[in-house]
Amino acid sequence: MSFDLSVIPNKNIVLAVTGGIAAYKSAILVRRLKDAGFNVRVVMTQGAQAFITPLTFQALSGNPVHTELLNPEAEAGMGHIELARWADLLLVAPASCDTLAKFATGLADDLLSTLYLATKSPVWVAPAMNQQMWAAKATQRNLNTLVEDGVHVIMPDAGSQACGDVGLGRMPEPEDLAYQVTQYFHRAQRAIAEKFGLLAGKHVVITAGPTREAIDPVRYISNHSTGKMGFALAAACYAAGAKVTLIAGPVSLDTPNGVRRLNVSSAVQMLDLSMQMLDEGCDIFIATAAVADYRVAEVAEHKIKKAGDELNVSLIKNPDIVATIAGQQKRPFMVGFAAETRNVEEYAAGKLVAKKLDMIACNDVSRADIGFASDENAMTVFFADEYQLEKRDLEKASKQEIAQQLVEAIHDALWHEIEPV
Repeated sequence: MSFDLSVIPNKNIVLAVTGGIAAYKSAILVRRLKDAGFNVRVVMTQGAQAFITPLTFQALSGNPVHTELLNPEAEAGMGHIELARWADLLLVAPASCDTLAKFATGLADDLLSTLYLATKSPVWVAPAMNQQMWAAKATQRNLNTLVEDGVHVIMPDAGSQACGDVGLGRMPEPEDLAYQVTQYFHRAQRAIAEKFGLLAGKHVVITAGPTREAIDPVRYISNHSTGKMGFALAAACYAAGAKVTLIAGPVSLDTPNGVRRLNVSSAVQMLDLSMQMLDEGCDIFIATAAVADYRVAEVAEHKIKKAGDELNVSLIKNPDIVATIAGQQKRPFMVGFAAETRNVEEYAAGKLVAKKLDMIACNDVSRADIGFASDENAMTVFFADEYQLEKRDLEKASKQEIAQQLVEAIHDALWHEIEPV
């Protein structure tokens, strides 16, 4: 399976495991959900603990496993309320016949049945049981009640069962369940985007402008970047419904309406703030800044006086901001920029792969009519292979128009259809 991780960050799954031989599949399901970027907490019934230990799920999820209704270690001893508030989805897999009956009748005599009544999150159940128990009128009656109550029932698979019977009742494979959950959040996010804006609900962090690397208190190394493209993108992302944080190098531009601006000077300062933004839940990182490749090894404490015909300054390499962010375990959707003077597309395509980006926009800054100082631009956009999107040529237009087209390209990559592989 392939998963679009850009729609998953900070989504919380409570996986409830009930009694049945299919509980072993739930251990694999935890791993698949974690691989797809979800936060997972596990609830186990007493029946489930007869088949598999809580320690297994704790190791796989990275979180304590919840087994008791009144847990003194939980918030005010009310673990079901804490979990109910935390969950973005309650997934019961496997869901035993007994659990379905409890849900259908409103019984609340253990942690899971109480959690079911207490949560406002969507509830999904993946029944797993003997084929005759599945076909029983009481079970089907309970399922109909749950569907009427808004519970999503994942139909069981047919096949041979542990008891030797053959028929409906097998829990679907963990990969299939993880795929269905991922698709659910994908569709929900896309619906929000269509209603409220292409990037609605997303936190976009943009770096813009040049950096200045001090030589002494009055001199520095920099470049010709004006920050216009980054500022135009910040305005376009905000107009598309996103929360926008703009990390700006030293430029003389007004902050776009609704955008939070954080000013920096050096590449190290820009990287430090960018890393802080990851802790705030950055969904999309757009690196338009023209970051100086090198900085002075030792900045002079006082102004260097002119002496002789030559001045030798030792330089050291600056950190690669975009590669550092892209290399994080929980990385945002990464958009890089490549400003080149020759072999533009070749260098950009190489940078896309080398820095593990999702998308890159490149332009030829040797052209006098576009680029750093101009109010217009023209770009070519490449996407990572997994998105299966063709490169896009953005013809010469105002930087505001180019920014809007880039937002549309980001949107198209975020919401591309996920297909199993």
